[in-house]
Amino acid sequence: MGSILIALGTFVGFIIAYNFYGKYISTRIFEVNPANETPSHQYKDGVDYVPTSSPILFGHHFTSIAGAAPIVGPAIAVIWGWVPAILWVIFGSIFLGAVHDFSSLMISARNEGKSIGEISGNIVNNRVRTLFLLFIFFTLLILIAVFALIIAILFETYPQSVFPVWMEIPIAITLGFLVYKKGKNVLIPSLIALALMYVTIWIGIYLPFEMPAILGLSPRMVWVIILMIYAYIASVLPVWTLLQARDFINSHELIVGLILIIAGLFIARPEIVAPAFNHSAAGAPPIIPFLFITIACGAISGFHSTVSSGTTVKQLESEKDARFIGYGGMLAEGILATITILVCIAGFASLEAWTSHYASWSAANGLAAKVSAFVEGGSSFLTSLGLTHTIGTAILSVLVVSFAATTLDSATRIQRYVISELASDFKIKPLASKHGATLVAVIAAFLLASINGGAGGMILWPLFGAANQMLAALALLVATVYLLKKQKPIYVTMLPFIFMVIIETWALLYNINQFYGQGNTLLTTIGAILFVLEIWMVVESCNVFNKTRKEELSSSISA
Repeated sequence: MGSILIALGTFVGFIIAYNFYGKYISTRIFEVNPANETPSHQYKDGVDYVPTSSPILFGHHFTSIAGAAPIVGPAIAVIWGWVPAILWVIFGSIFLGAVHDFSSLMISARNEGKSIGEISGNIVNNRVRTLFLLFIFFTLLILIAVFALIIAILFETYPQSVFPVWMEIPIAITLGFLVYKKGKNVLIPSLIALALMYVTIWIGIYLPFEMPAILGLSPRMVWVIILMIYAYIASVLPVWTLLQARDFINSHELIVGLILIIAGLFIARPEIVAPAFNHSAAGAPPIIPFLFITIACGAISGFHSTVSSGTTVKQLESEKDARFIGYGGMLAEGILATITILVCIAGFASLEAWTSHYASWSAANGLAAKVSAFVEGGSSFLTSLGLTHTIGTAILSVLVVSFAATTLDSATRIQRYVISELASDFKIKPLASKHGATLVAVIAAFLLASINGGAGGMILWPLFGAANQMLAALALLVATVYLLKKQKPIYVTMLPFIFMVIIETWALLYNINQFYGQGNTLLTTIGAILFVLEIWMVVESCNVFNKTRKEELSSSISA
């Protein structure tokens, strides 16, 4: 019964937050105006800038920011107990993550659809702009490399997911063609597409595919190569061709999956077997600051600012859709994170079963353990609906892989924008082009992923959590300076910035100390570089902040 009360309480809290705090920020702080022309209309090109109806864009935005992260992060974080995990998801989503995502979207919409990194040049200065873009490039480089490896590992772990995940591509292309070229209403084709997806899931159970080794390459590296080729193609195609339609299908797939899990939750009424607080997890780092780093997507994530100001803003049809997509999209991710937590704390038969899965930090922190906690725990909920364990596992494994694939190609597309902006700055024309920038994005990520026999991306993964949250803090800092210059209340972004910069700096310095103690020169050096970049950008921004405050004070005295 406790799990049901948590679910209901969280959902009601998010609805209240959307209709009050989200509305306040939208109408009073940013003064959303439907009469303002958005970049999708200003620069409409049918490739990147495509005015898109809010339901379709919500699907794209939500699946892009979510990926597998709001499943993976919470599945690890419950090792410290379910109470701190739930509280961080609820309050983090409402007061930090949703504000961060919505602010990034609105500021970009009012600056010609430029990325938050590009905009920082106008709001702060060009030095910060270049540093910010380089920082985003580094973060996305790790993200693309790691998610290619994650998907490859998931294909190995759940071979029944291979057929439906790849069949989603022709289904999505057909959906995009019917809606944009044939002018069909999206409802019926999308429902047919969703039904076809579940048919492919059923077929996949009987046609599991295991990749063989090819030309001396391990099956995992063969998958990585195939996924990089896919990411290249998906990121250069017109956004309506594949990206939008596939994400729309994925969002419906998630809705169905969540409905099934929630229905199973209400029927089975499972008891929470995990401890409310757990201070004895073997090998786990301190809960503060690492809870706030481990659960990023699901509470607040810097990657979201690159999506909001990268692909989403270029499809925003009207400013009136910004609250639904930016603020509401983050709350929807909070719901997914909440369901993940409930699956991981109530999906086990006993405390002993839970403890065996979360016996130590190294066990819970393994990718197979993270995903299996969600897939296996969620399957136990679905069996209460009369579905077999095999079908339940197939449905949830496809859901996880599909979301991870969304993160991969969306991140590649955003990386293309970042490389183009940097190449234009440094006057490297070949890399400023669509294909040149995308080649750099996928080749660099592949080289990273292929180091050490396919574990290259994972070498830098320990730094990604802190780097990602550092990116969130910097985006909030840019938003704070923007609001100050617009003479708007700054507390809505400044307080989250202060919290995040303290937390992520704490975590980064802790990691650097650990890496140094282990004699890990690579991670120590990269961590130190990230720390210096962060301090540099914060100091530059604070100087502009203080200068703007003094100018305001001077003008008010003169008046």
